Amino acid sequence: MNVFSHNGQIKPASTAVIPLSNIEYAYGFGVYESMKLRKGVLYFLNQHVPRLLQSAQEIELEHPFTTEQISTWIQSLVNNLETDSCNLKIMLIGSKRPEDCNLYIIPLAPLYPDRKLYKKGAKAICFNYERWKPNSKSLNMLPSYHYYSKAKQDGCYDCLFVDNDGFICEGSRTNFFCIKEKTLYTPPLKKILEGVTYQTIIYVAQENNYKVVEQDINPQDLPNYEGAFLSSTSSKIMPLIQIDEFEFDGISAKLKELMQLYNVFLEQCNGEFKGVR
Repeated sequence: MNVFSHNGQIKPASTAVIPLSNIEYAYGFGVYESMKLRKGVLYFLNQHVPRLLQSAQEIELEHPFTTEQISTWIQSLVNNLETDSCNLKIMLIGSKRPEDCNLYIIPLAPLYPDRKLYKKGAKAICFNYERWKPNSKSLNMLPSYHYYSKAKQDGCYDCLFVDNDGFICEGSRTNFFCIKEKTLYTPPLKKILEGVTYQTIIYVAQENNYKVVEQDINPQDLPNYEGAFLSSTSSKIMPLIQIDEFEFDGISAKLKELMQLYNVFLEQCNGEFKGVR
């Protein structure tokens, strides 16, 4: 990708620099969002941008940017890309003065998980870690990076964070669900980052008569469910076949059904989502 956007100005990627004196960038005082552009369709702009600003509010990052500004800048960058499919990373980096904040929109190569995992299921491993301000998508990603790296070394798709009370909350870059028949179980919202993909999955589930229950999920209770899955912008619905040493008995019929329903939704929604939970 040969261009990026900085505070609304489209620039050559070769000119991108970070001042060495920018301590806010060095310390991760910022928030971000990841979006996807697929075959010219920009997905869920009206959800990602407000959540970026909500994350900034959560960590008390003051800035001068508006939803309308950022949305316009994203669309402008997309119109200037030489590709119709990529991921977009939007980073809002704080400063000592709000007017000195920086907003970057960076096109990245699209991420496509191994298709075989959607048929056979992926693996995950649990680590004890409780995120600070879990409702914000901050740039402070050191623990997530560390545990994700360990998970990959063990042949896992992602790691799962277990809080101080012993309950699974979310992945390092994914949301977590369990499923039994036509009921989805998700950790309480106050403990997790409510992903945009998470929101759309719940919408699709409820539109198709699945129930959704918020409750704590103990790793020891996994045998009580028929399956589990992860969700994210790039992963969509990623079924899990194994968590730590516990293995599910394949991918349940209702989970396969939900995966198909969600894929149809993505094909037909034209990148827009107006559903309400």
